[in-house]
Amino acid sequence: MRKLIFLFAIFFTLTFSAYSQISFKGTADRAVVVNQQFRVNYTLTTDGDAGKDIRMPETKGLDILFGPTLSGKSSSTTIVNGNVSSQVFTTYTYVLIAKEEGTFTIPSATIKVGNSEYKSNEITVKVLPADQATQANSQNSRSQGQDAAQSSGSSGLDASDVFAKMSVSKSSVYENEGFLVTVKIYTAVNCSGFDNIKFPEFEGFVVQEVDLPDNRQWALENYNGRNYRSVVLKQAILYPQHSGKITIASGKYEANLQIRSQQRGRSFFDDFFDTYQNVKKTLTTSPITIDVKPLPAGKPASFTGAVGDYKMTSSISSTEVNADDAVTIKISITGTGNIKLIKNPEIVFPADIDVFDPKVDVSSKVSTSGVTGSKTVEYYAVPRYAGNFTIPQAQFSYFDLKTGTYKTFSTEEYQLNVKPSAKGSNNNAPTVVNSANKEDIRILGQDIRHIKTGAISFQKKDFLFGSLRYWLAYTIPAILFILFFIYFRQQVKQNADIALMRTKKANKVASQRLKSAGKYLKEDKAESFYDEILKAVWGYLSDKLNIPVSSLTKGNVEIELTKYGAKEDLISQFIAILDTAEFARFAPSQGHGAMDELYLSTVNAINKMENTVKK
Repeated sequence: MRKLIFLFAIFFTLTFSAYSQISFKGTADRAVVVNQQFRVNYTLTTDGDAGKDIRMPETKGLDILFGPTLSGKSSSTTIVNGNVSSQVFTTYTYVLIAKEEGTFTIPSATIKVGNSEYKSNEITVKVLPADQATQANSQNSRSQGQDAAQSSGSSGLDASDVFAKMSVSKSSVYENEGFLVTVKIYTAVNCSGFDNIKFPEFEGFVVQEVDLPDNRQWALENYNGRNYRSVVLKQAILYPQHSGKITIASGKYEANLQIRSQQRGRSFFDDFFDTYQNVKKTLTTSPITIDVKPLPAGKPASFTGAVGDYKMTSSISSTEVNADDAVTIKISITGTGNIKLIKNPEIVFPADIDVFDPKVDVSSKVSTSGVTGSKTVEYYAVPRYAGNFTIPQAQFSYFDLKTGTYKTFSTEEYQLNVKPSAKGSNNNAPTVVNSANKEDIRILGQDIRHIKTGAISFQKKDFLFGSLRYWLAYTIPAILFILFFIYFRQQVKQNADIALMRTKKANKVASQRLKSAGKYLKEDKAESFYDEILKAVWGYLSDKLNIPVSSLTKGNVEIELTKYGAKEDLISQFIAILDTAEFARFAPSQGHGAMDELYLSTVNAINKMENTVKK
């Protein structure tokens, strides 16, 4: 009984400690503008206990206007293996204003939960200068008025409002010296995304992509005296493969923008309700020329093009082995540079040692500072005879960018003592003496096979010609050829019937659309969900009824579905799906439950349609 109580107490303690973790985390925008207000949020996560006495320390250059205020509170409950746990999330908000430009670190805030005090993380905020363009516009907006609207064109966009920029970390490099290239978009208007992205080909370079997050975040950045929202589209480390002038071609990117409509006759209500229009603008980056310098003269014999900063080490599995036993020599090169292009350091093994193809393992990490990693080469060798062998050094050379000189590393020279084989297969074989003199004689045992003497006997073999196997070898392939010919003729005939193929693939295409709609449903993206449902239904009906989408209407859908043999309830279900989705696109106030119901109704309708016998 005592053991049972003891185990229960341990289980209760572990369970309680696992679900009673308390965290206190602060967040804020990474960049703000001087003399503009911004928020700092602190989120307290507990198992239900309330926090009290929150304190945020003062930071020179940042003034606290008001706070803390309780800006949000939510809770969640989870059940894992019968254990019920709940968490309460409480958010406190401060409003600050930056009085000076620069980078500021807000010290950890504190809060009390029960009798314990908890600290948050430090928060770093970069304060940018005021937007010069905004200041100029505010001073001249009254005097210029309608003239500014007319001069900016129908879209109201200026060349400096949104643009793409390609930049490089270095414009003068050596051959195989890596440098960073960045493609970034700057915009002062709302941008919802990009289409028809065409990055430069980077001809003449080996490219190592920098991994960027899928959900790339816009950041506030001051460029040429103006504050923009910027986002990085691509980053890569480039390694030039030859000397001379190499030009990185321009790229093209189509941006989807939302700009405020400018109308001449503005009413009283227009001052309260702005209207926007969607505009597509093609952005082009300017080409950049890189000056690639040739590597200096005096390259070592072991230099194969490695440029960067490297180290090399080596090891051997054993220096004493038996004949026919394997020995492994491992060479490891680590450092910064294009490590994937480094050639394997070669070891010249003695002639009486069998060597297999080396096992190569490359591990690298690409970041904005370059490519770092390691390359491991394992040589697998098997000595066949007993004796003493010398395994010479392997050399590796590279060009050091820091010193501008070539550096060479050498592995150790290993003395390998090979004993006779433990299996006894080489006990009678003579010992081999390893020598560098090619004229030395080596006795390898019985290396001559004697000619056999005596009577020679011949055996009569049955011939294949005329046998059953002979005729089957011709008959079976002929029959298979005829069957395959008939099958493929039918396939070609079916593929030629475009209407039939569209009808067969209708369900497959609709399933792909519904899969995308299900993804948007999980992400709670209502507008994208309803749009994908409409595309799925209209596209399915177009393929199934063999009518172009542009010619489909709700009226002729009812007629064509009736001709197809669909029942009235199925036709009404399709029309209801179209009505619900179209209405929700313009008034997306439906809840998540309504979206679930529409998704299930769409799947059910398409399944019923697939089971409907065509006329």
